[in-house]
This record gives sequence, structure tokens and C-alpha cells, in this order.
Amino acid sequence: ALQLLAGVGPKTAGRILDNVASAAPGAALLAEQPVPEGARAAWAEFSALVEMVGQSGANWPAPFEKVGQWYIVQLERLHEDAAIRQGDIVQLAQIAATYPSRERFLTELTLDPPEATSDQSGIPALDEDYLILSTIHSAKGQEWTAVSILNAVDGCIPSDLATGSAEEIEEERRLLYVAMTRARDTLDIVTPQRFYVTQQGGLGDRHLYGSRTRFIGNAMLPCFEQLAWPVPPEGQRGSPESKQAAVDLAQRMRDMWR
Repeated sequence: ALQLLAGVGPKTAGRILDNVASAAPGAALLAEQPVPEGARAAWAEFSALVEMVGQSGANWPAPFEKVGQWYIVQLERLHEDAAIRQGDIVQLAQIAATYPSRERFLTELTLDPPEATSDQSGIPALDEDYLILSTIHSAKGQEWTAVSILNAVDGCIPSDLATGSAEEIEEERRLLYVAMTRARDTLDIVTPQRFYVTQQGGLGDRHLYGSRTRFIGNAMLPCFEQLAWPVPPEGQRGSPESKQAAVDLAQRMRDMWR
């Protein structure tokens, strides 16, 4: 606390503490200590504050409130973000008021100190990982390093509610172009192979096959790297060179009824 005062450095603070520790107990000795010129104006107030805090009969949490008021003045002189730090002091004062005594408050604070204090939200650090979820309309004018376009199937892009006229379909095409051009480095277009029908338990586990959006035709596919997920095991991947014999399903069914 001594070094919070203007003009008081580690050497001066150490000398004052050594003098006080070697003398008989009493805060009056603190007020008599020689201090640098820069600290003289605030020295009397600081000494009186130390004397008040040292009185065991002080009504808690009044000492904390007095210390907080004094510390806020020092914050305004020492820190550019004094307003944010003042919020921490106010919050700590509210917590201190919930304890019956100074000893109990300091014990709890020592055993379970906070890991950090809050601050105003700002620009995320470069090492922070985060995801931005946006509609295509809201993405206009934006740009991101990597963009993933979901549900690039007919019925979603274009929407089945926006195919009533050629103008509506062209507007949907323009929206897909807007979404694709938001990517700076990486663009993923996700085309689901099937959609499951939900909330129709009586009809069983039904699903519908998805059709790739009409805006990405077969002629455009060589421009994309096509990947499937999940990737089938190596032994189950089909190929034109597969030598596995074809199954005569009709003959197998007839054999079952013989």
C-alpha cells in the first residue's frame, strides 16, 4: 500500500516498514515518518486510514468502505482503466458486507481467491477459437476466413417457398452467390444425403433423399473437392474394378420358398 503513494518506491517503503516494525506498536509513529516530497500531501490521510483500520473495535464493513474510497483515488492516478477497476472494488465491497467480521472476510478471500476479474468485452485474441452463426441475408458485407454453407439442397437453397417465379429463383441464386463469396480462404458447401422425418412416430423411421441444389450443376462439380462423411472403411469402398460376384436376388428369393 505504501508504494501506491506518489513518490514512494520500494526502498522508501522498506525503510518505513523497518522503522515501524522496530518501534513500539502505534500508528502515530507512521505519521511521523519522513516521506518524499511527492507523498507529503497524502501522507496524513494515509496514516489516519491505517490507524482507523488497525482499531479492532471498528464497525465492519466501514473500514473496508474507507479503504475502498482511498484506493479509488489512487486508481485514477495509476491506471488508464480506472473505471473498470473501480467496478471490481465496488463489487468486492458488496461481498465484504455479507461477512460478519473482517477476519472472516479475509479468511474466505485467502482460502478461495478469485482467479480473475471481469472486464469489458473486446476484440478476441488471435488464439481464441469461436464460431459465428449467420443467415445468408445477415452475411451481406461480411467476410470470414472459413465459411460453411449448410443444407445446399433443393428445398433449402432455393427455398421451396421461393420458387414460384423465375425472379424468385434468380434471387435465391444470388443469395447463394453472396454466401459463397463471404469466404476468404476456405469454403465448405454441405449437401446432406438424406433428411429424417420427425414427429411422425406412427409411420416409423422415415427419411427422404436430398437433391443437390440446382444452382450447382454437374458441370461445376470438377471445381470442387468432393468428400463424403463418414468415410467408408477401406474394405467397403466400391470401385469399378471390384471383382465381387453379383448377387442374383430373384434366384435367392425362389430358393427360400422351395
